[in-house]
Amino acid sequence: MSAELAELVEAARDGDQAAFEELVRRTTAETYTLALRLTANEEDARDVTQEAYLRAYKGLKRFRGEAQFTTWLYRITANCASTHRGRQAKHRHDELTEATPLEDLRREVDPEGRAEDSLDRDRVSAALSELPDTLRRVVVLRDIYDLPHEAIAEELGISEGAAKVRLHRARNKLRERLFPLRTESNDDAEGTANAV
Repeated sequence: MSAELAELVEAARDGDQAAFEELVRRTTAETYTLALRLTANEEDARDVTQEAYLRAYKGLKRFRGEAQFTTWLYRITANCASTHRGRQAKHRHDELTEATPLEDLRREVDPEGRAEDSLDRDRVSAALSELPDTLRRVVVLRDIYDLPHEAIAEELGISEGAAKVRLHRARNKLRERLFPLRTESNDDAEGTANAV
């Protein structure tokens, strides 16, 4: 944690409202991005982010500084996302909206490449959203936030071995979802090899 951020945390713990507001300002983008990755829904991510900051504000006096403030906040966010998704109805119906407006075409960008990238992002987001919370949280923290297994285990309150197992399962499920033909052809090849 930077010295400046540590000073803000200390001031906020002592009741300085402006210091807490500055902490929120400096960490909102990362907190919201994590919430979005965990919930796979913008409205839910906003709710989770708001709830995470509310919990952080209420629990700031109990923050001991053993971990970085951002790590502590990520843990709160992950817990809020889990609680929020648990409250959601089993089947969700999202309102259909008009297509997202096209970006400025004056940019010197390959339109086909941009379209393919967008489709890939959509496919990955959809595959992530289909994972159970326990697996999604691990893969997001490892592959998007690049946290080591030890930190993931600490964040989620599980053993390091459990974090590794969950990550392995999550990646396998994503691979099956994103590359079904490759998985089937590998299975066919193995079956043919075993038959010989």
